[in-house]
Amino acid sequence: MAYMSQEGYDKLRAQIKQLEEVDRPEVIRQIAEAREKGDLSENAEYDAAKEAQGKLETRIAELKSTLAEAKILDPSMLTKTDEVQILSKVELKNVENGMKLVYTIVSEGEANLRENKISIKTPIAQGLLGKKVGDVAEVTVPRGVMKFEIMNISFG
Repeated sequence: MAYMSQEGYDKLRAQIKQLEEVDRPEVIRQIAEAREKGDLSENAEYDAAKEAQGKLETRIAELKSTLAEAKILDPSMLTKTDEVQILSKVELKNVENGMKLVYTIVSEGEANLRENKISIKTPIAQGLLGKKVGDVAEVTVPRGVMKFEIMNISFG
C-alpha cells in the first residue's frame, strides 16, 4: 500500500494521462514511421522505437499499480502533532553544527528535495518517525551518524 496526499494522487493520475495520451501516440507514430523505411531486421530506428514502447508501457503499468494500491491520507485526520508521522512538517536542528532544517515527510512518489519533502523511506524520515518535540533523533546516513533535535512538529 502506498500512502499519499490528495495532491500526490492527482499528480500521479496526471502523469499517467500524459504517458497514455501524449507519449504513447508519439511512440506509435515513431514505430509506424520506422516501419515505412523497409526491412525491419536491420532497422535501428524500429528497434529503438520498440524498446521505447516497452519502457513506456512498463512505466504506465508501474504507475497504475501504485495508483491502484494508493491510500489517500486526509490531513484533517492527522491532527496529532505530538509525534512525527507521515505528512508531518518537522523543524529540526542539527546538534553538531546548529543548522536548522524543515522537512515534510511524504510518500515515496511525492518526495521532492527542492520543496523540502522527503520520502518516508529515507533514513532521516525513518529516524524521525515517532519522535516528539525535544527528542534527539540519531540518524545513520552514508557519512555516519547525525543527530537532530526535534524543534517543532506541525502539518502543512
